[in-house]
Amino acid sequence: MKDADYIGLGFCSNDHLAVLPFIPMDTKVRMLSHAIMGGGPAANSTAGAAALGMRAAFVGTVGDDADGRMILDDFAKQNVDTSMVKIRKGATSAIAYLWIEEKTGARSCAWTREGLDELTADEIDAERIAAAKVLHLDGHNAGGAIAAAKVAREAGVTVMYDAGTHRDGMVELLPLADLLICSEEFILKLTGLKDAEEAVRQVYAKYRPKVCGATMGVRGSMAFDGKDFVKCPAFKVEKVVDTTGCGDLFHTGFAVRWLETHDLLECQRFGAAVSAIKCRGLSGRPPSAPTRPEVEEFLINHKEV
Repeated sequence: MKDADYIGLGFCSNDHLAVLPFIPMDTKVRMLSHAIMGGGPAANSTAGAAALGMRAAFVGTVGDDADGRMILDDFAKQNVDTSMVKIRKGATSAIAYLWIEEKTGARSCAWTREGLDELTADEIDAERIAAAKVLHLDGHNAGGAIAAAKVAREAGVTVMYDAGTHRDGMVELLPLADLLICSEEFILKLTGLKDAEEAVRQVYAKYRPKVCGATMGVRGSMAFDGKDFVKCPAFKVEKVVDTTGCGDLFHTGFAVRWLETHDLLECQRFGAAVSAIKCRGLSGRPPSAPTRPEVEEFLINHKEV
């Protein structure tokens, strides 16, 4: 097995995606379409890296049930190595239910991993982690994530932390990140501030990553490296089918471009392009996740950002 360049460690699930004319509350609605596809923040990011041409591997846990087998099969079809995934006997794999509004692509998500033990520190493959170029974390599987991040930092592997939700282990993970790109909600809650720019500056000053930033949905992103503070708007998308995975794939694009150039605007533009193209289809996985040629062509044709 060849070493992976991009290793994602975190949450993977089977996502049940329902496209609806509206998201109901205390009423009923008929689905316009329905699909079951792989999901999860780090899982989507890893599959996205494979679509961009990187050797990618995922680290996490699944049950030995039908959902677990489907999760692993989806990864295989997407050229993601799963040899480091731990299969829990008698456990139930993680699932999520997503309601997607047909008109806007906005979505609501409910997920669970009840009955599925998380990855432990002694279950990571330190040798393979140390041989990677990027370790992508989403905050899940905290014990394994912290151990892997320490190995990666020691080996000079870039640690990307997609800090989207406050959860156990995040305090230990924050100082281990090289690329600390948070959701706006996460970083405002973390700092208690109301201004995202000031929050990014404060978090950078406290944890000293190579880059600290925030994603803000349709309002774009911001990033700070201790010297330059760069804001990058999102690309306009004519028809948004589904926003699921947009943030996950922004992180993928940012990290991939970071390996090639440490230019903040280049990294943000590339991530924004990956995210924008993803909106063309359901879920955050291929074929909605773009290939490298598709991203390059998109950037040539969209120079306004």
